[in-house]
Parts: sequence; C-alpha cells; structure tokens
Amino acid sequence: MNNAELIKFALEARKNSYSPYSDFSVGSALLCGDGTVYTGCNIENSAFSPTNCAERTAFFKAVSEGKRDFIKIAVVGGKSDEVLPENYCPPCGVCRQVMKEFCSEDLEIIMAKAENDFKVMTLADLLPESFDKREV
Repeated sequence: MNNAELIKFALEARKNSYSPYSDFSVGSALLCGDGTVYTGCNIENSAFSPTNCAERTAFFKAVSEGKRDFIKIAVVGGKSDEVLPENYCPPCGVCRQVMKEFCSEDLEIIMAKAENDFKVMTLADLLPESFDKREV
C-alpha cells in the first residue's frame, strides 16, 4: 500500500474523532505486514487522563486481534473545523513509546496534511535514545 492510500484511511478515521475538549481531531491508519489496515481516532474524556490518542487506538485494535507485524502508520491531525490539517501532527511521547513496544526502529511514521503532502520519519528518528522491554 502506498503512503497516499494509507493517508486516505487516516483522513477518514479523523472524521470519527471525539474531541469536544481540545477541538483537535486526529486520525491514524496502521499498516500490518499482512496488508491489514487498522484505523484509529482520538477519543477524549472530561477527566483527560482516560483520553486515548488515534495512534494508540489503532495499535490496540490491531494487537487485540493478534497482530504484531507493523510496517507503517499515517497520522493526520488538526483543528476539528479544518477539512485538511494545516500542520503535520507528530505522535505524542506516549504513542511513541507504545510504538517502541511493538515495532522496530525502522517503523515508518507518515505525518500528513493531505494525501500528497506528507513527511516520513522512522521511529528511531522520533524516539532517539529509547529503551524497550529488553532493557527494563
């Protein structure tokens, strides 16, 4: 699957965002090694701590169905009234650590504004000097 196709899934997932507190809608699309795509959106809560990011939603859905082989993830996010985001939306630190738990350092993270406007970084780029379960 090419990056534009994966970004399209993330843009669609963003439409399901529940973000009444931040008014910041995020969608993600996670590509598994077998070609399956799991989408996620951010889901807020008035207590804030129970809020879940789009990236973790996609990962948890995939892991809950037995998937462990991940190729890349597309992330789009911006103000809820924006049809297309104005800026790239990098994963938060908690999402990066979840990615580290399940992925190799060469996982591609596609941060997009549109299907043809994106940048790609690896997990190693976004989470340098990280640790994982082998080091705990």
